[in-house]
Amino acid sequence: MRLEMAVQQEDARDVLATAFPTHVVALSLSPRTPGWLKWLGLEPMLLGLDLRGGVHFLYEVDLDLAVAQYLETYATDIRTQLREADIRNNVEVVGTSLRVAIIEPADMDRAEEIIRQLDTSDQLLQLGQLTSRLTIDRTQLDGRPGFNVRLTESAIRERQDFAIQQNTVTLRNRVNELGVAEAVVQRQGVDRILVELPGIQDPATAKRVLGSTATLEFHLVDQDNDAYEAERRGRAPLGSELHHHREDGRPILLRRDIIASGDQLIDATPGYENGLPIVNVRLDATGARKMLDTTLNNVGKQMAVLFIEDRPGPMVERNGEQVPGESVRSEEVINDAQIQGVFSNRFRISGLSVFEAQNLALLLRAGSLAAPIVPIEERTIGPSLGRENIERGIDAVMIGYLLVVIFIGLWYRLFGMLANVALFVNVVMIVAAMSLIPGAALTLPGIAGIVLTVGMSVDANVLIFERIREELGNGNTPQASIRAGWDKAFTTILASNVTTLIAGIVLFMYGTGPIKGFAVTLSIGIFTSMFTAILVTRALVNLVYGSRTNLKKLSIGGSQVQNQTVASLTRA
Repeated sequence: MRLEMAVQQEDARDVLATAFPTHVVALSLSPRTPGWLKWLGLEPMLLGLDLRGGVHFLYEVDLDLAVAQYLETYATDIRTQLREADIRNNVEVVGTSLRVAIIEPADMDRAEEIIRQLDTSDQLLQLGQLTSRLTIDRTQLDGRPGFNVRLTESAIRERQDFAIQQNTVTLRNRVNELGVAEAVVQRQGVDRILVELPGIQDPATAKRVLGSTATLEFHLVDQDNDAYEAERRGRAPLGSELHHHREDGRPILLRRDIIASGDQLIDATPGYENGLPIVNVRLDATGARKMLDTTLNNVGKQMAVLFIEDRPGPMVERNGEQVPGESVRSEEVINDAQIQGVFSNRFRISGLSVFEAQNLALLLRAGSLAAPIVPIEERTIGPSLGRENIERGIDAVMIGYLLVVIFIGLWYRLFGMLANVALFVNVVMIVAAMSLIPGAALTLPGIAGIVLTVGMSVDANVLIFERIREELGNGNTPQASIRAGWDKAFTTILASNVTTLIAGIVLFMYGTGPIKGFAVTLSIGIFTSMFTAILVTRALVNLVYGSRTNLKKLSIGGSQVQNQTVASLTRA
């Protein structure tokens, strides 16, 4: 929906949010592209956040918790395998390792074999060879024999990289749910993700959708033990966890084994059943198989839905700056009901408000994060500031261009004016290339790169013109001097531009968002500068002097050497 005035956005958002409660309504800015340009199939140049305005987020991924969650999946598998082998055990995650206690010492050998088989079936491919993910050591745990199971360093690095990549994809999906075009979602450094949403004017909605780490876990309810007694003791029975119900806060014991989780979710849509809000859930093949096996063997028992959400912690002072504290994890049971039949990939979640059903469906549909993220930087740039940056950037380009034009015109006369024409062509080519490259956006550092290119692009012409002057001073004819100027200066021009291009590539590879914008325009400017200096300026010079066979002098400034005889007399 397009509006004529920005002040109408707030009212329109309130109306749409009321009319469409199951959708996300976000405020954004749309480009004012003329209709005739759209009719020709042309699109406006993409503008970065600093020029268009919008929201900037920098998130830090909790890699330690990502490893701990990964260990929890191993813990579930080990419990299941040992239980199927009738081996009594107690498995818990402690830091970055698993403590596997075996109740009967006689079962140690069989238990070790099962754990090693689990590791063998999930080996890590590294440098073309399969390597173990786990190190398994026998130890004593509270007076009982057991194992200390740890992830190898390569497995930890692999899991941390996966968490970053998965979170990047998930955040990109959530940006798509917001309907933001031209957004930037990319990894920055070791454990950070940069998110830039140009045109978004509602940071609260964007932050809520992006920053929430929500997922579901389905567990069987432990009906063999008393939840109130476990709460009184402050300790859950072996193999269970103590949680509380969202609706009334009552304690409830859940089996530790996870039946299915948000990672196995394909789709989630809000809806209504008997006038009450629900979320329709669909699982993938793995989750559906586990759900089928569980419901098949546990008809009549209770199953609960555990909702897990990580929220940014309160602001704390660190190194003199206010930064978000550690994320706060909330785990609460949102629904528990009796399994009345067998089901697999499709079912419903009830017991939610309209807003909770809408928000939960959105977050689950966009994908669950592999690890919690904490916002460490948030910046909102208004459209007025972006417009001011554009005006200042254009002024900088124009002032730089005019100063170069005046200097080159005065110093090299007609040759300088021809170089100025080529310089204008160079700027046009840079802007055209930025418009054609998919995903390339013009930023304020990019404008700085254009200004730098304006100054650098005449450097090649200066080398050529000075070489022509030198050839004229050596007594060569004007036509021969022109040819020699371009031929002999080419190697120097190529070498200087290649070294600058290498610097631009390094900046693009290792720089962050603003640095990348500068590197892109700088690299494009190098190619266009060489093209205009070597070909365009040469073509213009040939157009002026190429057909003149009896050329006596060149308007190139300095000593106006008319011919070889005058040059010789001057040296004499």
